[in-house]
Amino acid sequence: MSIPEQIRALEELSSVDAELKILDDQLNQERATLAALKASLKRLEEKRKSDLLSVAATEKARNELVTDVRLMMQQLDHSREKLNRSRTERESNAAQRELEELRKLVRDREEDINKLTAEGDVVRTQIEASEAETAKLQAELGSTEGDIHSKVAEVERDREAKLGTRGAITKRLPPTLYRRYETLRTKKPCAIAQTTDGTCTACHMALPPQLFHRLRREPMIEQCPSCQRLIYFVPPTPTRAAEADAK
Repeated sequence: MSIPEQIRALEELSSVDAELKILDDQLNQERATLAALKASLKRLEEKRKSDLLSVAATEKARNELVTDVRLMMQQLDHSREKLNRSRTERESNAAQRELEELRKLVRDREEDINKLTAEGDVVRTQIEASEAETAKLQAELGSTEGDIHSKVAEVERDREAKLGTRGAITKRLPPTLYRRYETLRTKKPCAIAQTTDGTCTACHMALPPQLFHRLRREPMIEQCPSCQRLIYFVPPTPTRAAEADAK
């Protein structure tokens, strides 16, 4: 294969690789959108389960406190009876102290019950919000998942076709040149560059005069000393030549 043919093959290969990158970006974006929706649904479901467990634990603790209060109320009735039956000041004082202690315990338990009730209400509100958000995301997923899968399948078909084209192009290149191209492509978005006026079109750095004259003199593929891309000479178009003359 002649040098001009190799240059044409490199240009075609670079163009196909640029198109493949666009397709890969589209695939990644579509898959990321779907994955993000599913991840959000999973997080909401996990939070809902956690909140339900929290509500159950809070309700259990509240019920236990309510039971304690009922028992204490029975003890209060018993203490009042003891106060009414007391015959001495000592018995009366003891019964009164018992009543006060029980009343304080009842107040403390009632405060704890109110706190647990408020906490439970907050968590229930969170559960309702999570369920509403889950329903919203499920609706969004239901309306977009099919479209995303269709788009992904279409992009994958295009990608497979481009890969076939790429394979055919690579067979036209000498193995050594193709390996150099691939090595550069892993480091840079585009592995090739051109020069028309002695400047690399990729990194915009001036080429050494001797290298530029050699590229102009005969068709060849070199590497830009600045960016290391494969570089070759492209004659100026009439428009560019006229602009250069005007300057």
